Amino acid sequence: MTPKIDLHCHIEGAAQPDLVRELAKRNAIYLPESLFDERGDFAWSNFLEFLNAYDLASSCIRTPLDYRDVTYEYLKSCAAEGAIYAEFFSSPDHAAANGISYGGHIEGMVQGINDAERDFGIIGRIIVTCVRHLGPERAVAVADAIISEPHPHVVGFGMGGDENKFDISEFAPAFDRVNQSGLPTTVHAGEIRGPESVSATLDVLPVSRIGHGVRSIEDKNLIDRIIEMDITLEVCPGSNLALGIYGSVNDHPLRELMHVGCRVALGSDDPPFFATTIGAEYNLAKNEFGLSGDEISTINRNALDGAFCDEATKNLLRAKL
Repeated sequence: MTPKIDLHCHIEGAAQPDLVRELAKRNAIYLPESLFDERGDFAWSNFLEFLNAYDLASSCIRTPLDYRDVTYEYLKSCAAEGAIYAEFFSSPDHAAANGISYGGHIEGMVQGINDAERDFGIIGRIIVTCVRHLGPERAVAVADAIISEPHPHVVGFGMGGDENKFDISEFAPAFDRVNQSGLPTTVHAGEIRGPESVSATLDVLPVSRIGHGVRSIEDKNLIDRIIEMDITLEVCPGSNLALGIYGSVNDHPLRELMHVGCRVALGSDDPPFFATTIGAEYNLAKNEFGLSGDEISTINRNALDGAFCDEATKNLLRAKL
């Protein structure tokens, strides 16, 4: 089985429907039947419905133990498909909305990471994220929490959320604080919005990776800049297709991004919402995009080079690759 690396997954969006139902029962939370379709999968038909379903499902994560279980089950499923490393996003704002402290949600995920490494050999690490549409003040608060409560399993800082909200420059104070503390950073850009979103991010934030970034292909000068800056693009084809950003595999720029020399890694994004897994993303790259074994190996090397974990961990992973 081909070793795999997942650099882009939201842990709150990684809980499978059965686990969400279990957490809802555990925490006495009512879930409307409309959250699920006739097959028992999450039901949504457009981006706003997806966000609503995501928030409903993540509202069931109410304790550090819940975070432990979501993390453990996600890493278990990755390991079953040959993944050796997974770097996932966590949202302290989602945790806080459910009554969990910053330290509590980190504690739960760390336990899940440690238990999964013990049981399945997979290594997991956390990128703590702020939520763009909650604004720059909340971003600073999340940044301050990371700095004041460091943990070796927290290896970076990022931002997800609505790409159309706020000017990206307003988030520079949060990202500069984290960067000055020594942690690398990444930002979702060039997914819903076009290449101008990526350009603006590179102008003002100290990032070494871009989440998604696929629409960078629409601007040759931006592509040249991404290559020159050695930016890693966390590309999630299954998510892009499910959300209708691209209508088909033929329209998706994965191959072209690689062909022009961008450093591309693969991610599963929100696996159960998009009917995907990290194994499915690698299979899609091979079977639908037609990538060769050498190209898949290049993706793995790109992912490992762009990962935020320390060099000792990277050396362990290189041996497995």
